Amino acid sequence: MALHLRGAVLPDGTVRDVWTLGDRITFERPSGPADTVADGGFLLPGLVDVHTHPGSPSEEEPTFDAEAFASQVAAHRDAGTTALRFPGLLGEIPAGLREAPDMPRMVSAGRWLAWAGLSRSAPFHTVTDGLVAAAVAEAGSRDGWCKLVGDWDFEAAPVPYEVLRAVTDAVHSAGGRIAVHCQSARGALNAARAGVDSVEHGMGMPEECVDLMAGHGTAYVPTLTAFARSAPHRTRDTSRGRLWHAGHATMIRRVREAHDAGVTVLAGTDSAPFGNVAAEVGHLIAAGLPPRPPSVRRAGRPVPFWA
Repeated sequence: MALHLRGAVLPDGTVRDVWTLGDRITFERPSGPADTVADGGFLLPGLVDVHTHPGSPSEEEPTFDAEAFASQVAAHRDAGTTALRFPGLLGEIPAGLREAPDMPRMVSAGRWLAWAGLSRSAPFHTVTDGLVAAAVAEAGSRDGWCKLVGDWDFEAAPVPYEVLRAVTDAVHSAGGRIAVHCQSARGALNAARAGVDSVEHGMGMPEECVDLMAGHGTAYVPTLTAFARSAPHRTRDTSRGRLWHAGHATMIRRVREAHDAGVTVLAGTDSAPFGNVAAEVGHLIAAGLPPRPPSVRRAGRPVPFWA
């Protein structure tokens, strides 16, 4: 049965009748009965967080906990987030949670895949020499996405372009999509050149990446909230600290440049607190995205990246 809602539709506030058919919204009354579930108030679609990693009891304990996962996903829901993408997940989505009518839609990219040639990795990475095969398998066994660590230490060498291009081409040939963690200028450039589907973070991203991403249809997920939270605790007294702050400033500039070039800019929070995507949209607006559609819609409704 269709659901019927009547209220002030944001952002313009016009009072309208709205119907939902499954996961579709329409302003045209469907045939057949409809159950009125709201009459009055404000109406707006649910928010989307395309970069979140629920499932750890704490940031200091990178192990998967099904109860923590469920409670953190519920925190997203309680904040108005109705769709989530997990570009890196420590375990499997608990059985039955996807189908729960009161939980957000979930898209998993599976494990963090890290090339064995990187000088550094994290305990929660899956380090492999066979990156191409692992990425294709991960995308095929998940929701069509895989997650690759394009670099880790922002001063160290990233995954070489040739390796990243081979992985990207293989994943695309298999019908999958690839999200890449980039936290260095060279890592971001390699990802943009390779034509990955989304660049995550993009700290220190060179200006030339913007046109490359626009040409490939690559989305940008800067996760500004997480970096803004870290910035006050980063020193400026060392060359490494100054490089970090310069990379942070660059990623903020690239948000508006990417938007103006036609790159899809998406909202992702990356770390706790969960259910904080509205703050991320606020950071995107502060970085230069216009606060009204279609720009904010780009920040919160990644339609081409869910089908």
